[in-house]
Amino acid sequence: MERLHCIGCGIAIQTEDKEAAGFTPKAALDKGLETGNLYCQRCFRLRHYNDITDVQLSDDDFLNLLHSVGDSQALVVNVVDIFDFNGSVIPGLARFVAGNDILLVGNKKDILPKSVKDSKISQWLTERAHEEGLRPVDVVLTSAKNKQAIKDLIDKIEQYRKGRDVYVVGVTNVGKSTLINAIIQEITGDKDLITTSRFPGTTLDKIEIPLDDGSYIFDTPGIIHRHQMAHYLTAKNLNYVSPKKEIKPKTYQLNSGQTLFLAGLARFDYLAGDKQGFTGFFDNNLPLHRTKLAGADEFYAKHKGDLLAPPSQAELADFPPLVRHEFTVSDKTDVVFSGLGWIRVSQPARLAAWAPEGVGVMLRRAII
Repeated sequence: MERLHCIGCGIAIQTEDKEAAGFTPKAALDKGLETGNLYCQRCFRLRHYNDITDVQLSDDDFLNLLHSVGDSQALVVNVVDIFDFNGSVIPGLARFVAGNDILLVGNKKDILPKSVKDSKISQWLTERAHEEGLRPVDVVLTSAKNKQAIKDLIDKIEQYRKGRDVYVVGVTNVGKSTLINAIIQEITGDKDLITTSRFPGTTLDKIEIPLDDGSYIFDTPGIIHRHQMAHYLTAKNLNYVSPKKEIKPKTYQLNSGQTLFLAGLARFDYLAGDKQGFTGFFDNNLPLHRTKLAGADEFYAKHKGDLLAPPSQAELADFPPLVRHEFTVSDKTDVVFSGLGWIRVSQPARLAAWAPEGVGVMLRRAII
């Protein structure tokens, strides 16, 4: 008997084990076969109730999928989050793709302030990719959510695939399946075939999208990146680390010896330098609190999960301790908190940036 697959996430359908991936009640299976819209219970609940159910896929499963990419002659479309490049890089991807061409897609360009030039972002993404050992044939900036530059992306895929299959890869939460949906809709007019969600880990197996010449676009599961800020927050607070609207920068005048708390998720200490304005680029609803550096540790211990939230009280038990990173900057620099946003420093300064253990903090040339 031919195996049936969910058209949302690609997993094999089964009706026996409610706790296992691909479970679908028998009545829903019959109805799905009747209508041609066969979804597993997980995708059905996600689509209709925005209710996510965790399904465990081992790291070995993900590695096997990546190896299957390397074993194929294909164009690899690597989707990264412009807002969180460090948290959206697949470790060791250059090794896995085994010489296949890579088209780098920077998603969520609509989140950046309009004053940021596309050329600057493309150059910055290329430089970061080179640091990771990747040599993309091209860079395309898109917004899957707003369907920006989807036609341009389709043209680039057609230009570089040269009759080969296409594998779309990315870590969880970069908007990969939303992007695939936008491509499908652009090509065929069909809407929302693939289940999409803010929640990490939505696509469970390769989804095959046939092309006219007999090749396929394969949508693969999001690789779980353990250092994404999103993994430490509940669904309610994911918005703070996955902004949905254009960021409105906020400037704070700080003297040395002052601290800026980014809710309870991160911290910025101004250690030495002249009074200056520091501009934060974060989700518009993320609460920022200015206080004195002296006593900042005690302030955090007393108010985290309350005044300094997120994380909420419910999230504190699993939230990692903040780790300190000290920097000295001499010209316009962005201090980037991976997956959260960044603070632009305009003048020479000595500072410390704190982020959850395992979440990256880095410096880059100011992009604005």
